[in-house]
Amino acid sequence: MGFFVTVLGSGAAIPTGHRSCSAQVVNVEGFKILIDAGEGVQNQIRRSHVKMQSISTILISHLHGDHFFGLPGLVSSMHLCGRTEPLDIFAPQGLEEVLEAIFRVSNTQLNFQINYHTLSGDTLCQILENKKCKISSFPIYHSIETYGFIIEEEKKNRMVLRRNVCKQYNLTDDEAFKIRQGFDHTLPDGTVIPNGELVQPSKPVRRYAYCCDTSYSEALIPILKGVSMLCFDCTFDSKNADLAISKGHGTTVQAATLAKQSEVLQLLLTHFSARYKDITPLVDEAQAIFPNTIAASDLSVVDVPTMLSDTDIDTQIDEP
Repeated sequence: MGFFVTVLGSGAAIPTGHRSCSAQVVNVEGFKILIDAGEGVQNQIRRSHVKMQSISTILISHLHGDHFFGLPGLVSSMHLCGRTEPLDIFAPQGLEEVLEAIFRVSNTQLNFQINYHTLSGDTLCQILENKKCKISSFPIYHSIETYGFIIEEEKKNRMVLRRNVCKQYNLTDDEAFKIRQGFDHTLPDGTVIPNGELVQPSKPVRRYAYCCDTSYSEALIPILKGVSMLCFDCTFDSKNADLAISKGHGTTVQAATLAKQSEVLQLLLTHFSARYKDITPLVDEAQAIFPNTIAASDLSVVDVPTMLSDTDIDTQIDEP
């Protein structure tokens, strides 16, 4: 099932014909997390390959409209479509009051329970853990109380065979299974092949960081250090750095500089101002500093990268 991000909205405060307001669905081995829910989010979910009712957790970074105005409609549609499973929503103080007021005046009696969790704290704080992932929140630097998130897949202890090992030693399913459990392999002539020569170390744990909206701060470096993919605010180009600072947003150069300083694997730019019809110059500016930079686009699906290539792994024999 993998670890990937479906971008539902990559625009800033004002949506355009090709960029909706902020929203993403992060899929970690089938566990789906909606991050932010700007206006029109349920339409974008309908247009994507994400099933609305499969979303079990929602993270709202802050209470500016372009990050949560789509939430009441989405929750209402979940109700109308027969949802009964509980829904966990993590957000700054105030969201519960807003949603409950809307449901009250519209006489909406939900068929399912919403579990509200208030974000707080001045440092990295784990807010959820299950068999698929861990989620942590941390404060970022915007004009109101705002949080970033790190989603980390759970570590898999299962070892994998190096490529061509199955063919080279003509392994049976049972032999392959034992090697994956850490045993050495003995050839028919008695030669012992050490386990370390047969297996590839498990893939490093992947971490996805979401920082939108925020301005640049070196205080983020230790929090973001070494994440697999950093999704960062790129509302403006470098020429508008003063405007970015005044509004609590980031620029191309700031996003790329932070990605480089934090030694992340890949940078995903998002939250582009509606003033930019063509974002190619913005991507070019960022890539000049941090080459492994890509731009979010609505309805695109982006895999969270890992350092280990799948071509190094032998996938011929599965565990019995």
